[in-house]
Amino acid sequence: MRMDQNVIIGKNLKYLREISQFNQEHTADAIGVTRTAYANYELGIREMPYQALEKAADLFGCEAYMLFEDGIENRDEMLVGAFRLGNLTPEDMKQVMRFKNIVKTYLKLKRIANGKI
Repeated sequence: MRMDQNVIIGKNLKYLREISQFNQEHTADAIGVTRTAYANYELGIREMPYQALEKAADLFGCEAYMLFEDGIENRDEMLVGAFRLGNLTPEDMKQVMRFKNIVKTYLKLKRIANGKI
């Protein structure tokens, strides 16, 4: 992955985390990485493994490919703001991630059924 791609992904991760009102530690725990590693992903210093990208996409309620796109702030097909709760436990975060993944799958199937994909 190119360095500028890491910066775009990092910018998107930070944006999605902040509007979801999650902190870095809880986000890192939910996707299975250390807080330091996650902070480096947000800064664009380190390349994020694809498995962690998929988990982050589930947590933030978007498709993984969207993390690679500049201007994610203008996308409307994300489920980001649905769970703005404080003091979530790591297990709560995993449940949020599972639920958003179910909703994303449903919405994708609905778009396919309506011929929009």
